[in-house]
Order: sequence, then C-alpha cells, then structure tokens
Amino acid sequence: MITKTATAHWSGGLKDGKGTISTESGALNTQPYGFNTRFEDKPGTNPEELIGAAHAGCFSMAFSMILGEYDVVAEDINTKASVGLEEKDGGFAITTIHLDMTAKIPGISEEDFQKAAQTAKENCPLSKVLAAAEITMDAKLTQ
Repeated sequence: MITKTATAHWSGGLKDGKGTISTESGALNTQPYGFNTRFEDKPGTNPEELIGAAHAGCFSMAFSMILGEYDVVAEDINTKASVGLEEKDGGFAITTIHLDMTAKIPGISEEDFQKAAQTAKENCPLSKVLAAAEITMDAKLTQ
C-alpha cells in the first residue's frame, strides 16, 4: 500500500480562526485557509478546491493510462473539476463534482475517446473514494 500524508493546523473559532495546510511532498507548505477562503472567495485555499485539484489530477492520469489500451498517447489533457458545496441536512455537503476535460489525442476516434473518458471517470481512485469510503480516525486530546 502507498500512503501519502497531509496535515492541517487550525487556531480559533470557525469564522475568526485561521489554518494552514501542508503536504508531505512540500507542494503545499503552510498554505493558509479559513472561513473567508472557503465561503467568501478570499485568497488562500479550501478543502473543496483541494479535492477538485486532486480529482482533476487523478482523472487525467487515469485517462492517460486508459488511452494506452487504445495504443494512443495524448499530447494534452486538461481537466477542470468543479466541486459543489451546499447546505444540506443541517450542515454542508459536497453534492456535485463535475469534470470538464479537453484533450488533444492524435489517432483516436470520438467513440473510443468517450469510452476511455468514461472508464477513467469511473475508475480513477479519487472517483471511487468520493463515491464511498471507509473513514477511520484516532483522536487524542492534549492539555
């Protein structure tokens, strides 16, 4: 099993608090996030944006892999993931994720292109985990 890690730090209340997000690779290093970056379009990141980036990246890689089964290689794959967050059942929930992909792939038919895209959408690991995942947790209180 491959395990990747990311960390989040938060101080303060929901609306006045501030946080940072970091990744094991260092691609994100104490990147700021908070209520204002999530709900008020202020500079910084937010969990939904990060899920969108991860899903777009995962889908693009999966699509590239599937194209190999058709003996073609993409010159370009560009994927945008739009993650919808809305109030639901007394809280907030991610209710939609829309992938919008354009690609330049010499030698593939429209039919094979569509089949490969659908296969990638259904089988990329992020699509699978966002559909249903076992979430486990350890929680420790320090004083």
